Amino acid sequence: MSNRVAVYRKEHFNAAHRLNNPAWDETTNQKVFGKCNNPHFHGHNYELVIKVTGEPDAATGYVMDMKLLSDIVQENVIERFDHKNLNDDTVEFKNLNPTAENIAIVIYKILREKIEPKLDLQVRLYETERNFVDYPAI
Repeated sequence: MSNRVAVYRKEHFNAAHRLNNPAWDETTNQKVFGKCNNPHFHGHNYELVIKVTGEPDAATGYVMDMKLLSDIVQENVIERFDHKNLNDDTVEFKNLNPTAENIAIVIYKILREKIEPKLDLQVRLYETERNFVDYPAI
């Protein structure tokens, strides 16, 4: 039996967005995305849960230093997306519809570059209390 352990870090950010496909007309966008297609945008209080899985280090007992994980998330995700209009203020969503699914994938890719490859990574993003996504889906 392996000694793999999952550790979690929870963070929070606020951001506005508009779901819209520029290849579609206004009627189709409204039909598919409803209120989320508001041309004046709308916002969410996102809850972000980062899951890191691996074996505890023999010297420290940590899977990953949680302070280091917090610093990585703050510097690379929170500072980038908090209190931003995802459509207008970020390069990541200039040409990518900022759905919860796409936001989670973008955050995963950002963090994957910063966390040791030997550790498994998963991003859970709550858009609302009842709507959330996991990436990768395991």
